[in-house]
Amino acid sequence: MDKPACFIDSTSDGKLCVQESALQILQKIEQPVVVVSVVGLYRTGKSYLMNRLAGKQTGFALGSTIESKTKGIWMCCVPHPTKKETTLVLLDTEGLGDVDKGDSKHDTNIFCLALLLSSTLVYNSRGKIDNRAVEERHPPRWLRGQLGKPSIRQRQRLDVTQIEVLRTGYEANWGNPAYGSASDWMKSITARLLDRGTWFTSPFPTIPENVSRLESLDPAVLDFKFLEVTNCFCKFVFQDSQVKMLKDGYKVTGRVLGNLANMYVDTIPSGAVPCLENAVIAMAMIENEAAVKEGLEVYKSGMEKLKTSFPLELKDVSTEHQHLSSMATQTFMKRSFRDTDGKYLKSLEENINYLFDGYISHNEQASKRSCENLLSSLSATTTEKLKQGFYAKPGGYDLFCKDLEDIVEKYKSQTNKEVKAEEVLKEFLKQKSVDSKAILQADKKLTQKEKIIKEEQEKAALLNQEIKAKEEEQRQLVEKMEAERRSNEERMRLMKEKMDEEIRLQKEEAERAMDSKLKEQAALLKKGFKDKADRMTQEIEEFKRQNTEAESQCVGLY
Repeated sequence: MDKPACFIDSTSDGKLCVQESALQILQKIEQPVVVVSVVGLYRTGKSYLMNRLAGKQTGFALGSTIESKTKGIWMCCVPHPTKKETTLVLLDTEGLGDVDKGDSKHDTNIFCLALLLSSTLVYNSRGKIDNRAVEERHPPRWLRGQLGKPSIRQRQRLDVTQIEVLRTGYEANWGNPAYGSASDWMKSITARLLDRGTWFTSPFPTIPENVSRLESLDPAVLDFKFLEVTNCFCKFVFQDSQVKMLKDGYKVTGRVLGNLANMYVDTIPSGAVPCLENAVIAMAMIENEAAVKEGLEVYKSGMEKLKTSFPLELKDVSTEHQHLSSMATQTFMKRSFRDTDGKYLKSLEENINYLFDGYISHNEQASKRSCENLLSSLSATTTEKLKQGFYAKPGGYDLFCKDLEDIVEKYKSQTNKEVKAEEVLKEFLKQKSVDSKAILQADKKLTQKEKIIKEEQEKAALLNQEIKAKEEEQRQLVEKMEAERRSNEERMRLMKEKMDEEIRLQKEEAERAMDSKLKEQAALLKKGFKDKADRMTQEIEEFKRQNTEAESQCVGLY
Protein backbone atom coordinates (compact mmCIF):
# COMPACT_ATOMS: atom_id res chain seq x y z
CA MET A 1 0.00 0.00 0.00
CA ASP A 2 1.31 3.41 -0.93
CA LYS A 3 -0.60 5.03 1.89
CA PRO A 4 -2.80 3.97 4.82
CA ALA A 5 -6.49 3.32 4.34
CA CYS A 6 -9.35 3.55 6.78
CA PHE A 7 -10.02 0.05 8.10
CA ILE A 8 -12.72 0.53 10.74
CA ASP A 9 -14.82 3.69 10.89
CA SER A 10 -17.96 4.95 12.60
CA THR A 11 -21.30 5.59 10.94
CA SER A 12 -23.29 8.77 11.57
CA ASP A 13 -25.05 7.07 14.49
CA GLY A 14 -21.74 6.02 16.06
CA LYS A 15 -21.84 2.37 14.97
CA LEU A 16 -18.51 0.82 14.04
CA CYS A 17 -18.19 -0.60 10.53
CA VAL A 18 -15.45 -2.21 8.43
CA GLN A 19 -14.66 -0.32 5.23
CA GLU A 20 -15.29 -2.36 2.07
CA SER A 21 -12.23 -0.87 0.36
CA ALA A 22 -10.01 -2.15 3.19
CA LEU A 23 -11.61 -5.59 3.01
CA GLN A 24 -10.88 -5.73 -0.72
CA ILE A 25 -7.22 -5.03 0.01
CA LEU A 26 -7.06 -7.74 2.68
CA GLN A 27 -8.88 -10.25 0.48
CA LYS A 28 -5.94 -10.16 -1.92
CA ILE A 29 -3.38 -10.97 0.78
CA GLU A 30 -2.93 -14.75 0.83
CA GLN A 31 0.25 -14.55 2.91
CA PRO A 32 0.32 -14.92 6.72
CA VAL A 33 0.14 -11.54 8.43
CA VAL A 34 1.92 -10.01 11.40
CA VAL A 35 -0.55 -7.51 12.83
CA VAL A 36 0.86 -4.66 14.94
CA SER A 37 -1.56 -2.24 16.56
CA VAL A 38 -0.68 0.97 18.38
CA VAL A 39 -3.08 2.27 21.00
CA GLY A 40 -2.88 4.96 23.63
CA LEU A 41 -4.13 8.38 24.64
CA TYR A 42 -4.50 11.03 21.96
CA ARG A 43 -1.41 13.08 21.13
CA THR A 44 1.14 10.49 22.31
CA GLY A 45 2.89 10.02 18.98
CA LYS A 46 1.19 6.81 17.88
CA SER A 47 1.05 7.75 14.20
CA TYR A 48 4.73 8.67 14.18
CA LEU A 49 5.60 5.20 15.46
CA MET A 50 3.40 3.61 12.78
CA ASN A 51 5.10 5.60 10.02
CA ARG A 52 8.47 4.41 11.28
CA LEU A 53 7.29 0.79 11.37
CA ALA A 54 5.97 1.20 7.82
CA GLY A 55 9.36 2.48 6.72
CA LYS A 56 7.85 5.81 5.67
CA GLN A 57 8.34 9.43 6.65
CA THR A 58 4.66 10.21 6.16
CA GLY A 59 1.42 8.29 5.76
CA PHE A 60 -0.38 7.91 9.05
CA ALA A 61 -1.83 11.29 10.01
CA LEU A 62 -0.13 13.23 12.77
CA GLY A 63 -2.39 15.36 14.94
CA SER A 64 -1.75 19.08 14.82
CA THR A 65 -4.16 20.01 17.57
CA ILE A 66 -5.20 18.68 20.93
CA GLU A 67 -7.91 16.68 19.13
CA SER A 68 -7.01 13.21 17.94
CA LYS A 69 -6.39 13.27 14.16
CA THR A 70 -6.88 9.56 13.54
CA LYS A 71 -10.52 8.41 13.60
CA GLY A 72 -11.41 4.76 14.00
CA ILE A 73 -8.65 2.37 12.95
CA TRP A 74 -6.40 2.96 9.94
CA MET A 75 -4.45 0.23 8.18
CA CYS A 76 -1.27 -0.02 6.17
CA CYS A 77 -0.06 -3.30 4.62
CA VAL A 78 3.61 -3.64 3.62
CA PRO A 79 5.99 -6.55 2.99
CA HIS A 80 7.50 -7.64 6.28
CA PRO A 81 11.08 -6.33 6.44
CA THR A 82 12.55 -9.47 8.06
CA LYS A 83 10.08 -12.33 7.50
CA LYS A 84 9.88 -13.78 3.99
CA GLU A 85 6.48 -14.34 2.36
CA THR A 86 4.80 -12.47 5.21
CA THR A 87 2.83 -9.22 5.20
CA LEU A 88 3.10 -6.65 7.98
CA VAL A 89 -0.29 -5.10 8.78
CA LEU A 90 -0.07 -1.91 10.83
CA LEU A 91 -3.16 -0.65 12.64
CA ASP A 92 -3.20 2.92 13.92
CA THR A 93 -6.05 3.47 16.36
CA GLU A 94 -8.03 6.54 17.24
CA GLY A 95 -6.55 8.33 20.24
CA LEU A 96 -8.16 7.29 23.50
CA GLY A 97 -9.42 9.67 26.12
CA ASP A 98 -10.44 12.55 23.84
CA VAL A 99 -12.79 14.52 26.10
CA ASP A 100 -14.44 16.22 23.13
CA LYS A 101 -15.88 12.89 22.04
CA GLY A 102 -17.27 12.16 25.46
CA ASP A 103 -17.78 8.49 24.66
CA SER A 104 -15.73 6.12 26.80
CA LYS A 105 -17.61 3.14 25.37
CA HIS A 106 -16.35 4.02 21.90
CA ASP A 107 -12.78 4.12 23.29
CA THR A 108 -13.29 0.72 24.87
CA ASN A 109 -14.56 -0.75 21.61
CA ILE A 110 -11.59 0.62 19.65
CA PHE A 111 -9.19 -0.72 22.28
CA CYS A 112 -10.84 -4.14 22.29
CA LEU A 113 -10.81 -4.38 18.48
CA ALA A 114 -7.11 -3.55 18.38
CA LEU A 115 -6.41 -6.16 21.05
CA LEU A 116 -8.47 -8.84 19.31
CA LEU A 117 -7.10 -8.22 15.82
CA SER A 118 -3.42 -7.81 16.58
CA SER A 119 -0.63 -10.26 17.21
CA THR A 120 1.35 -7.45 18.85
CA LEU A 121 -0.22 -4.52 20.68
CA VAL A 122 1.82 -1.38 21.30
CA TYR A 123 0.57 0.84 24.12
CA ASN A 124 2.05 4.32 23.84
CA SER A 125 1.68 7.04 26.47
CA ARG A 126 3.44 9.71 28.50
CA GLY A 127 4.17 9.39 32.16
CA LYS A 128 4.50 6.25 34.20
CA ILE A 129 2.42 3.13 33.76
CA ASP A 130 0.90 2.18 37.08
CA ASN A 131 -2.08 0.16 38.23
CA ARG A 132 -4.47 3.09 37.71
CA ALA A 133 -3.29 3.67 34.15
CA VAL A 134 -3.94 0.05 33.24
CA GLU A 135 -7.32 -0.04 34.98
CA GLU A 136 -8.50 3.04 33.09
CA ARG A 137 -7.90 1.29 29.80
CA HIS A 138 -8.70 -2.27 30.83
CA PRO A 139 -10.97 -4.32 28.57
CA PRO A 140 -14.46 -5.18 29.81
CA ARG A 141 -14.87 -8.30 31.91
CA TRP A 142 -16.36 -10.37 29.10
CA LEU A 143 -13.25 -9.74 27.01
CA ARG A 144 -10.89 -10.62 29.82
CA GLY A 145 -12.27 -14.13 29.75
CA GLN A 146 -11.31 -14.61 26.12
CA LEU A 147 -7.82 -13.16 25.68
CA GLY A 148 -4.39 -14.52 26.33
CA LYS A 149 -1.86 -12.75 28.53
CA PRO A 150 0.36 -10.02 27.11
CA SER A 151 3.96 -11.12 27.14
CA ILE A 152 5.90 -8.10 25.86
CA ARG A 153 5.80 -4.60 27.25
CA GLN A 154 7.55 -1.29 26.87
CA ARG A 155 7.50 1.22 29.69
CA GLN A 156 8.96 4.61 30.64
CA ARG A 157 9.45 6.92 33.54
CA LEU A 158 7.23 9.85 34.49
CA ASP A 159 9.07 12.44 32.45
CA VAL A 160 9.34 10.50 29.21
CA THR A 161 7.12 8.86 26.61
CA GLN A 162 6.33 5.27 27.47
CA ILE A 163 5.57 2.49 25.03
CA GLU A 164 4.12 -0.84 26.04
CA VAL A 165 4.08 -3.76 23.61
CA LEU A 166 1.65 -6.57 24.36
CA ARG A 167 1.69 -9.77 22.36
CA THR A 168 -1.75 -11.32 22.44
CA GLY A 169 -2.33 -15.04 22.74
CA TYR A 170 -4.97 -17.56 23.70
CA GLU A 171 -3.37 -19.53 26.51
CA ALA A 172 -4.67 -17.76 29.62
CA ASN A 173 -8.20 -17.49 30.94
CA TRP A 174 -8.24 -13.94 32.25
CA GLY A 175 -11.91 -14.09 33.08
CA ASN A 176 -11.63 -16.91 35.59
CA PRO A 177 -13.84 -16.10 38.59
CA ALA A 178 -10.92 -17.10 40.79
CA TYR A 179 -9.40 -13.70 40.13
CA GLY A 180 -12.17 -12.13 42.16
CA SER A 181 -13.02 -8.49 41.51
CA ALA A 182 -12.03 -6.51 38.46
CA SER A 183 -9.66 -4.53 40.65
CA ASP A 184 -7.91 -7.71 41.82
CA TRP A 185 -7.71 -8.87 38.27
CA MET A 186 -6.18 -5.61 37.07
CA LYS A 187 -3.62 -5.65 39.89
CA SER A 188 -2.65 -9.15 38.86
CA ILE A 189 -2.31 -8.15 35.21
CA THR A 190 -0.30 -5.04 36.13
CA ALA A 191 2.05 -7.19 38.17
CA ARG A 192 2.53 -9.51 35.23
CA LEU A 193 3.28 -6.61 32.90
CA LEU A 194 5.87 -5.15 35.25
CA ASP A 195 7.54 -8.51 35.86
CA ARG A 196 7.40 -10.14 32.43
CA GLY A 197 8.02 -7.55 29.79
CA THR A 198 10.49 -5.83 27.51
CA TRP A 199 10.38 -2.09 27.47
CA PHE A 200 11.99 1.00 25.98
CA THR A 201 12.30 4.46 27.51
CA SER A 202 12.57 7.46 25.27
CA PRO A 203 13.10 11.18 25.82
CA PHE A 204 10.86 13.75 24.20
CA PRO A 205 11.65 13.81 20.44
CA THR A 206 11.96 17.58 20.09
CA ILE A 207 10.79 20.85 21.54
CA PRO A 208 7.00 20.93 22.15
CA GLU A 209 6.22 23.40 19.37
CA ASN A 210 7.76 21.06 16.77
CA VAL A 211 5.91 17.89 17.79
CA SER A 212 3.07 18.46 15.33
CA ARG A 213 5.62 18.65 12.48
CA LEU A 214 7.53 15.46 13.21
CA GLU A 215 6.92 14.01 9.76
CA SER A 216 8.47 17.02 8.04
CA LEU A 217 11.39 17.58 10.40
CA ASP A 218 14.94 16.71 9.43
CA PRO A 219 16.06 13.77 11.63
CA ALA A 220 19.10 15.84 12.49
CA VAL A 221 16.98 18.18 14.63
CA LEU A 222 15.43 15.30 16.59
CA ASP A 223 16.87 14.12 19.88
CA PHE A 224 19.59 11.54 19.20
CA LYS A 225 18.50 9.31 22.08
CA PHE A 226 14.91 9.44 20.82
CA LEU A 227 16.00 8.27 17.36
CA GLU A 228 18.17 5.56 18.85
CA VAL A 229 15.38 4.20 21.01
CA THR A 230 12.88 4.42 18.13
CA ASN A 231 15.22 2.42 15.91
CA CYS A 232 15.65 -0.21 18.62
CA PHE A 233 11.89 -0.33 19.10
CA CYS A 234 11.24 -0.89 15.38
CA LYS A 235 13.92 -3.57 15.19
CA PHE A 236 12.45 -5.28 18.23
CA VAL A 237 8.91 -5.26 16.82
CA PHE A 238 10.10 -6.62 13.46
CA GLN A 239 12.08 -9.45 15.03
CA ASP A 240 9.85 -10.42 17.93
CA SER A 241 6.33 -9.93 16.58
CA GLN A 242 4.88 -13.21 15.40
CA VAL A 243 2.36 -14.10 12.71
CA LYS A 244 -1.23 -13.64 13.88
CA MET A 245 -2.52 -17.05 14.93
CA LEU A 246 -5.90 -18.50 15.66
CA LYS A 247 -6.33 -21.31 18.12
CA ASP A 248 -4.59 -24.60 17.24
CA GLY A 249 -1.81 -22.77 15.44
CA TYR A 250 -3.72 -21.66 12.31
CA LYS A 251 -1.91 -18.78 10.62
CA VAL A 252 -4.09 -15.80 9.78
CA THR A 253 -3.91 -14.39 6.24
CA GLY A 254 -5.07 -10.94 5.19
CA ARG A 255 -8.34 -12.43 3.98
CA VAL A 256 -8.98 -14.10 7.34
CA LEU A 257 -8.09 -10.90 9.20
CA GLY A 258 -10.77 -9.06 7.24
CA ASN A 259 -13.35 -11.70 8.12
CA LEU A 260 -12.36 -11.53 11.78
CA ALA A 261 -12.75 -7.76 11.76
CA ASN A 262 -16.28 -8.10 10.39
CA MET A 263 -17.19 -10.62 13.07
CA TYR A 264 -15.79 -8.57 15.94
CA VAL A 265 -17.30 -5.28 14.72
CA ASP A 266 -20.71 -6.95 14.58
CA THR A 267 -20.33 -8.52 18.01
CA ILE A 268 -18.54 -6.06 20.33
CA PRO A 269 -20.91 -3.05 20.16
CA SER A 270 -23.90 -5.31 20.89
CA GLY A 271 -22.43 -6.29 24.23
CA ALA A 272 -22.31 -9.96 23.25
CA VAL A 273 -19.27 -12.04 24.07
CA PRO A 274 -16.93 -12.44 21.06
CA CYS A 275 -15.63 -15.79 22.31
CA LEU A 276 -12.42 -16.62 20.49
CA GLU A 277 -13.34 -20.28 20.28
CA ASN A 278 -16.61 -19.35 18.59
CA ALA A 279 -14.70 -17.01 16.30
CA VAL A 280 -12.41 -19.86 15.29
CA ILE A 281 -15.39 -22.12 14.61
CA ALA A 282 -17.10 -19.42 12.56
CA MET A 283 -13.89 -18.68 10.65
CA ALA A 284 -13.42 -22.39 9.98
CA MET A 285 -16.88 -22.55 8.43
CA ILE A 286 -16.26 -19.47 6.27
CA GLU A 287 -12.81 -20.59 5.15
CA ASN A 288 -13.77 -24.22 4.57
CA GLU A 289 -16.77 -23.29 2.45
CA ALA A 290 -14.56 -20.93 0.45
CA ALA A 291 -11.88 -23.64 0.22
CA VAL A 292 -14.40 -26.04 -1.33
CA LYS A 293 -15.37 -23.38 -3.90
CA GLU A 294 -11.74 -22.62 -4.73
CA GLY A 295 -10.91 -26.31 -5.11
CA LEU A 296 -13.91 -26.86 -7.38
CA GLU A 297 -12.95 -23.84 -9.46
CA VAL A 298 -9.47 -25.28 -10.02
CA TYR A 299 -10.97 -28.60 -11.11
CA LYS A 300 -13.69 -27.07 -13.25
CA SER A 301 -11.35 -24.60 -14.96
CA GLY A 302 -9.00 -27.39 -16.00
CA MET A 303 -11.75 -29.70 -17.19
CA GLU A 304 -13.38 -26.92 -19.18
CA LYS A 305 -10.14 -26.50 -21.11
CA LEU A 306 -10.02 -30.25 -21.68
CA LYS A 307 -13.63 -30.18 -22.83
CA THR A 308 -12.66 -28.13 -25.89
CA SER A 309 -10.75 -31.21 -27.14
CA PHE A 310 -13.65 -33.64 -26.73
CA PRO A 311 -14.13 -36.36 -27.82
CA LEU A 312 -11.15 -38.04 -26.17
CA GLU A 313 -10.24 -41.53 -25.13
CA LEU A 314 -11.58 -42.30 -21.65
CA LYS A 315 -8.12 -42.84 -20.17
CA ASP A 316 -7.13 -39.31 -21.26
CA VAL A 317 -10.18 -37.84 -19.52
CA SER A 318 -9.56 -40.01 -16.42
CA THR A 319 -5.89 -39.07 -16.22
CA GLU A 320 -6.67 -35.37 -16.37
CA HIS A 321 -9.46 -35.86 -13.84
CA GLN A 322 -7.01 -37.41 -11.36
CA HIS A 323 -4.47 -34.65 -11.93
CA LEU A 324 -6.99 -31.85 -11.51
CA SER A 325 -8.66 -33.57 -8.57
CA SER A 326 -5.30 -33.64 -6.79
CA MET A 327 -4.72 -29.95 -7.58
CA ALA A 328 -8.22 -29.12 -6.31
CA THR A 329 -7.57 -30.99 -3.07
CA GLN A 330 -4.25 -29.21 -2.55
CA THR A 331 -5.98 -25.88 -3.11
CA PHE A 332 -8.63 -26.88 -0.58
CA MET A 333 -6.02 -28.00 1.97
CA LYS A 334 -4.13 -24.74 1.64
CA ARG A 335 -7.13 -22.72 2.80
CA SER A 336 -9.13 -25.11 4.97
CA PHE A 337 -8.66 -25.71 8.68
CA ARG A 338 -10.41 -27.52 11.47
CA ASP A 339 -12.24 -29.81 9.07
CA THR A 340 -11.82 -32.47 11.74
CA ASP A 341 -14.75 -34.63 10.69
CA GLY A 342 -13.91 -34.32 7.00
CA LYS A 343 -17.28 -32.74 6.23
CA TYR A 344 -15.93 -30.18 3.78
CA LEU A 345 -13.44 -32.56 2.20
CA LYS A 346 -16.34 -34.95 1.62
CA SER A 347 -18.28 -32.10 0.02
CA LEU A 348 -15.34 -31.41 -2.29
CA GLU A 349 -15.12 -35.09 -3.20
CA GLU A 350 -18.82 -35.40 -3.94
CA ASN A 351 -18.87 -32.24 -6.05
CA ILE A 352 -15.79 -33.29 -8.03
CA ASN A 353 -17.28 -36.72 -8.70
CA TYR A 354 -20.53 -35.08 -9.78
CA LEU A 355 -18.65 -32.79 -12.16
CA PHE A 356 -16.59 -35.74 -13.41
CA ASP A 357 -19.79 -37.59 -14.29
CA GLY A 358 -20.91 -34.53 -16.21
CA TYR A 359 -17.68 -34.28 -18.19
CA ILE A 360 -17.78 -38.01 -18.91
CA SER A 361 -21.29 -37.47 -20.29
CA HIS A 362 -20.15 -34.51 -22.42
CA ASN A 363 -17.28 -36.58 -23.79
CA GLU A 364 -19.67 -39.42 -24.61
CA GLN A 365 -22.07 -37.06 -26.38
CA ALA A 366 -19.22 -35.58 -28.39
CA SER A 367 -18.03 -39.08 -29.25
CA LYS A 368 -21.50 -40.16 -30.29
CA ARG A 369 -21.89 -37.17 -32.61
CA SER A 370 -18.45 -37.80 -34.09
CA CYS A 371 -19.15 -41.49 -34.71
CA GLU A 372 -22.57 -40.84 -36.17
CA ASN A 373 -21.17 -38.20 -38.51
CA LEU A 374 -18.42 -40.59 -39.63
CA LEU A 375 -20.88 -43.42 -40.33
CA SER A 376 -23.13 -41.02 -42.21
CA SER A 377 -20.20 -40.00 -44.38
CA LEU A 378 -18.94 -43.56 -44.95
CA SER A 379 -22.42 -44.89 -45.80
CA ALA A 380 -23.44 -42.03 -48.10
CA THR A 381 -22.74 -44.03 -51.26
CA THR A 382 -24.59 -47.09 -49.96
CA THR A 383 -27.54 -44.94 -48.98
CA GLU A 384 -27.67 -43.46 -52.45
CA LYS A 385 -27.56 -46.97 -53.98
CA LEU A 386 -30.50 -47.98 -51.81
CA LYS A 387 -32.51 -45.03 -53.05
CA GLN A 388 -31.75 -45.95 -56.68
CA GLY A 389 -32.69 -49.62 -56.13
CA PHE A 390 -29.19 -50.82 -56.93
CA TYR A 391 -29.54 -53.83 -54.60
CA ALA A 392 -33.01 -54.86 -55.84
CA LYS A 393 -31.72 -57.61 -58.13
CA PRO A 394 -30.50 -61.22 -57.94
CA GLY A 395 -27.30 -61.26 -55.87
CA GLY A 396 -28.11 -57.83 -54.45
CA TYR A 397 -27.98 -59.09 -50.87
CA ASP A 398 -24.34 -60.17 -51.14
CA LEU A 399 -23.46 -56.82 -52.75
CA PHE A 400 -25.17 -54.97 -49.90
CA CYS A 401 -23.41 -57.09 -47.27
CA LYS A 402 -20.04 -56.44 -48.95
CA ASP A 403 -20.61 -52.68 -49.00
CA LEU A 404 -21.71 -52.81 -45.35
CA GLU A 405 -18.59 -54.76 -44.37
CA ASP A 406 -16.41 -52.14 -46.07
CA ILE A 407 -18.19 -49.37 -44.13
CA VAL A 408 -17.70 -51.19 -40.80
CA GLU A 409 -14.03 -51.91 -41.53
CA LYS A 410 -13.26 -48.26 -42.38
CA TYR A 411 -15.30 -47.11 -39.35
CA LYS A 412 -13.42 -49.34 -36.93
CA SER A 413 -10.06 -48.24 -38.28
CA GLN A 414 -10.95 -44.61 -37.56
CA THR A 415 -12.80 -44.97 -34.24
CA ASN A 416 -10.82 -47.52 -32.25
CA LYS A 417 -10.39 -44.95 -29.40
CA GLU A 418 -13.85 -43.43 -29.43
CA VAL A 419 -15.79 -44.15 -26.24
CA LYS A 420 -19.08 -44.52 -28.10
CA ALA A 421 -17.76 -46.36 -31.16
CA GLU A 422 -19.29 -49.77 -30.34
CA GLU A 423 -22.63 -48.40 -29.21
CA VAL A 424 -23.06 -46.17 -32.27
CA LEU A 425 -22.08 -49.07 -34.54
CA LYS A 426 -24.65 -51.28 -32.81
CA GLU A 427 -27.41 -48.74 -33.51
CA PHE A 428 -26.23 -48.29 -37.11
CA LEU A 429 -26.30 -52.04 -37.83
CA LYS A 430 -29.76 -52.33 -36.24
CA GLN A 431 -31.02 -49.62 -38.58
CA LYS A 432 -29.41 -51.21 -41.63
CA SER A 433 -30.84 -54.61 -40.72
CA VAL A 434 -34.25 -53.33 -41.86
CA ASP A 435 -32.86 -52.65 -45.35
CA SER A 436 -30.88 -55.87 -45.23
CA LYS A 437 -33.98 -57.98 -44.54
CA ALA A 438 -35.89 -56.35 -47.39
CA ILE A 439 -33.03 -56.93 -49.83
CA LEU A 440 -32.59 -60.50 -48.59
CA GLN A 441 -36.23 -61.41 -49.10
CA ALA A 442 -36.27 -59.85 -52.59
CA ASP A 443 -33.08 -61.60 -53.74
CA LYS A 444 -34.23 -64.30 -56.18
CA LYS A 445 -30.77 -65.79 -56.44
CA LEU A 446 -31.00 -67.25 -52.93
CA THR A 447 -33.10 -70.25 -51.96
CA GLN A 448 -35.46 -70.07 -49.00
CA LYS A 449 -33.11 -72.24 -46.96
CA GLU A 450 -30.17 -69.95 -47.76
CA LYS A 451 -32.24 -66.94 -46.78
CA ILE A 452 -33.04 -68.52 -43.39
CA ILE A 453 -29.35 -69.26 -42.79
CA LYS A 454 -28.22 -65.74 -43.73
CA GLU A 455 -30.97 -64.22 -41.57
CA GLU A 456 -29.71 -66.23 -38.57
CA GLN A 457 -26.15 -65.17 -39.32
CA GLU A 458 -27.25 -61.56 -39.38
CA LYS A 459 -29.04 -61.95 -36.05
CA ALA A 460 -25.90 -63.48 -34.57
CA ALA A 461 -23.80 -60.59 -35.89
CA LEU A 462 -26.18 -58.07 -34.36
CA LEU A 463 -26.15 -59.94 -31.03
CA ASN A 464 -22.37 -60.08 -31.12
CA GLN A 465 -22.18 -56.32 -31.67
CA GLU A 466 -24.62 -55.73 -28.80
CA ILE A 467 -22.41 -57.84 -26.52
CA LYS A 468 -19.34 -55.83 -27.57
CA ALA A 469 -21.15 -52.60 -26.81
CA LYS A 470 -22.16 -53.89 -23.37
CA GLU A 471 -18.65 -55.10 -22.60
CA GLU A 472 -17.17 -51.77 -23.65
CA GLU A 473 -19.68 -49.92 -21.50
CA GLN A 474 -18.79 -52.12 -18.52
CA ARG A 475 -15.06 -51.65 -19.13
CA GLN A 476 -15.47 -47.89 -19.20
CA LEU A 477 -17.53 -47.96 -16.00
CA VAL A 478 -14.77 -49.92 -14.23
CA GLU A 479 -12.15 -47.48 -15.56
CA LYS A 480 -14.19 -44.51 -14.36
CA MET A 481 -14.67 -46.04 -10.90
CA GLU A 482 -10.96 -46.81 -10.70
CA ALA A 483 -10.13 -43.19 -11.55
CA GLU A 484 -12.46 -42.00 -8.79
CA ARG A 485 -10.96 -44.50 -6.35
CA ARG A 486 -7.41 -43.33 -7.04
CA SER A 487 -8.50 -39.69 -6.73
CA ASN A 488 -10.22 -40.38 -3.41
CA GLU A 489 -7.16 -42.22 -2.08
CA GLU A 490 -4.95 -39.28 -3.01
CA ARG A 491 -7.45 -36.96 -1.34
CA MET A 492 -7.35 -38.96 1.88
CA ARG A 493 -3.55 -39.05 1.80
CA LEU A 494 -3.41 -35.28 1.55
CA MET A 495 -6.04 -35.00 4.28
CA LYS A 496 -3.95 -37.14 6.62
CA GLU A 497 -0.92 -34.96 5.97
CA LYS A 498 -3.04 -31.91 6.74
CA MET A 499 -4.39 -33.45 9.94
CA ASP A 500 -0.91 -34.49 11.07
CA GLU A 501 0.32 -30.94 10.54
CA GLU A 502 -2.64 -29.46 12.44
CA ILE A 503 -2.06 -31.89 15.32
CA ARG A 504 1.61 -30.91 15.39
CA LEU A 505 0.74 -27.21 15.51
CA GLN A 506 -1.88 -27.87 18.17
CA LYS A 507 0.66 -29.68 20.33
CA GLU A 508 3.20 -26.89 19.91
CA GLU A 509 0.57 -24.32 20.86
CA ALA A 510 -0.44 -26.39 23.89
CA GLU A 511 3.19 -26.72 24.97
CA ARG A 512 3.71 -22.96 24.70
CA ALA A 513 0.52 -22.35 26.64
CA MET A 514 1.51 -24.81 29.35
CA ASP A 515 4.95 -23.25 29.65
CA SER A 516 3.34 -19.82 29.97
CA LYS A 517 0.97 -21.02 32.69
CA LEU A 518 3.77 -22.66 34.66
CA LYS A 519 5.85 -19.48 34.49
CA GLU A 520 2.86 -17.45 35.62
CA GLN A 521 2.30 -19.81 38.51
CA ALA A 522 5.97 -19.56 39.52
CA ALA A 523 5.75 -15.76 39.39
CA LEU A 524 2.68 -15.79 41.65
CA LEU A 525 4.42 -18.04 44.17
CA LYS A 526 7.48 -15.80 44.11
CA LYS A 527 5.33 -12.80 44.99
CA GLY A 528 3.58 -14.66 47.75
CA PHE A 529 0.23 -15.14 45.99
CA LYS A 530 -0.08 -18.76 47.07
CA ASP A 531 -3.88 -18.83 46.86
CA LYS A 532 -3.79 -17.56 43.28
CA ALA A 533 -1.01 -20.03 42.45
CA ASP A 534 -3.17 -22.85 43.79
CA ARG A 535 -6.02 -21.70 41.56
CA MET A 536 -3.59 -21.70 38.67
CA THR A 537 -2.91 -25.36 39.41
CA GLN A 538 -6.60 -26.10 38.86
CA GLU A 539 -6.49 -24.18 35.58
CA ILE A 540 -3.43 -26.16 34.47
CA GLU A 541 -5.10 -29.48 35.23
CA GLU A 542 -8.21 -28.45 33.33
CA PHE A 543 -6.03 -27.31 30.44
CA LYS A 544 -4.27 -30.69 30.38
CA ARG A 545 -7.62 -32.50 30.39
CA GLN A 546 -8.94 -30.48 27.45
CA ASN A 547 -5.78 -31.11 25.43
CA THR A 548 -5.96 -34.84 26.13
CA GLU A 549 -9.57 -34.93 24.93
CA ALA A 550 -8.70 -32.96 21.80
CA GLU A 551 -5.83 -35.34 20.95
CA SER A 552 -8.07 -38.36 21.48
CA GLN A 553 -10.68 -36.95 19.10
CA CYS A 554 -8.05 -36.34 16.43
CA VAL A 555 -6.58 -39.84 16.79
CA GLY A 556 -10.09 -41.29 16.57
CA LEU A 557 -10.45 -39.87 13.07
CA TYR A 558 -7.86 -42.35 11.82
